[in-house]
Amino acid sequence: MRIVHYLNHTCLGNGHVAVAVDLACDQVNAGHDVYVVSGYGDLDALLVRNGVKVIQFGDSKGPLKLGIMAWRFWRAVRRIKPDVVNAHMVYAALSARIVSLWQRFGLVTTVHNSFDEQANLMRVGDRVITVSEAVGEDMHARGIPRAKLRTVTNGTVGGVRRPVFFGAPVSLQHPAIVTVCGLHSRKGVDYLIDAFATVRKRYPGAHLYLVGGGPEQADFEARAEASGSGHHIHFMGYRDDPRDVLASADLFVLASLRDPCPLVIFEAREMGNPIIASAVDGIPAALGHGQRGVLVPPADSDALAREMTRLLGDERLRETLSSAARENIAEISVRRMSQETLAVYRETLPPRLREAEEQAPTVRPRRALPRDGIAETGGGRG
Repeated sequence: MRIVHYLNHTCLGNGHVAVAVDLACDQVNAGHDVYVVSGYGDLDALLVRNGVKVIQFGDSKGPLKLGIMAWRFWRAVRRIKPDVVNAHMVYAALSARIVSLWQRFGLVTTVHNSFDEQANLMRVGDRVITVSEAVGEDMHARGIPRAKLRTVTNGTVGGVRRPVFFGAPVSLQHPAIVTVCGLHSRKGVDYLIDAFATVRKRYPGAHLYLVGGGPEQADFEARAEASGSGHHIHFMGYRDDPRDVLASADLFVLASLRDPCPLVIFEAREMGNPIIASAVDGIPAALGHGQRGVLVPPADSDALAREMTRLLGDERLRETLSSAARENIAEISVRRMSQETLAVYRETLPPRLREAEEQAPTVRPRRALPRDGIAETGGGRG
């Protein structure tokens, strides 16, 4: 197949970008002809090194954004002639649907952020991938027909973006509780800080490490100071690969209020962390509905504190949870995610091409691009 992944950008620190990059690279390894079309981004060089062809068309802003994106995407598609376009965000999906009126291709949209009020616009796809069954139910309740919906759970293990970890663990003070998330309210950071203050009544030497950045960091820092545990709460900032911190953690905690299918759960499982996380959206399925980690109600700092205290006091239970986290690692692999995604793509192909792909996928000749592997189709950033 000739496949296009269509995104607004390929910048670091965005889960949907990470998924698209992992898919694109693995699909090249599977013998497909793969492009990423986006405005700009940090991960373009990684894509090119792994055989993905990158087309940049600059950022688009303002009231004409959709029209500009559609025009630029039409110019790219006219050259590429894809069999399938996988759009990963709303503007990409809408502009791809506009272009499909003139250029024939199967359109697959992926709902990464179901909490977004505009997520139901992803219905424009011929097939709509949701990253968890919970998200699929949410999208159906918001009016997307079940016949269009397909669930493909995220995976992170074994991809080129996150090779097997052989690095040195970061030195932390123990017992060390770690979370990795954007610093905004949806991640439940305030509940985690409150819960940690309670934990320190039993374990005064405990430390909480928050890996990530975000618009509410100053508010959370103030809350940490007000909790009386500020000197034991460490804001570590964004890290491209947090596994060096996870490798030193005694517990990994994710206190999200909404989270369709957080990649960090899989990274924590890969590292064998004992995990405590909110029973919300796609998290229960990511933890085997309690078999791979401990689930707590969202927005409940008391329940979170109880489980954190219980696990810190039970080394054998932590070892059991560590082993459970690593079980069935294939289920959270990039390869599994990629194969299931390709199966959805095939559903959108014309019958003859679908039959040919199912029997013997065709490897198409690669088109020549500039030396850096990156082409531009009009407009720069800004």
